[in-house]
Amino acid sequence: MTEEQLKNSILQMAVQGKLVPQDPNDEPASVLLERIRGEKEQLIKEGKIKREKNPSRIFRGADNSHYEIIDGKERCIDDELPFEIPDSWEWVRLGEIGEYRKGPFGSSLTKSMFVLKDSTTIKVYEQKNAIKKNCFIGDY
Repeated sequence: MTEEQLKNSILQMAVQGKLVPQDPNDEPASVLLERIRGEKEQLIKEGKIKREKNPSRIFRGADNSHYEIIDGKERCIDDELPFEIPDSWEWVRLGEIGEYRKGPFGSSLTKSMFVLKDSTTIKVYEQKNAIKKNCFIGDY
């Protein structure tokens, strides 16, 4: 097994919850998601964020299949799910648990578009990370 294959294997096991034993006493993801939804609703009421245009919600149906509701339309998404996850985990679209933005890129970026990283943010992969092949440098 090459170094790259080992890295990919470990990453695959981690995202599937197979790297370490799952603690049945851990709070299920569904509880955390409800808290996140409540916080988002509060931020919308306060005018700090806007409501998503086409919000999505993924859930497991009575037939144990996964479904997604978008604009009141329900559809099965079992064929989109790449692997099984532990029962206490949940599938979500990125927009449900955070805010992400695409672009601008390259020279259109300015420092004023970024915030300093802290415990409530996620490190941005900047152009210098790609150039220097180091994902750890940078403070935004």
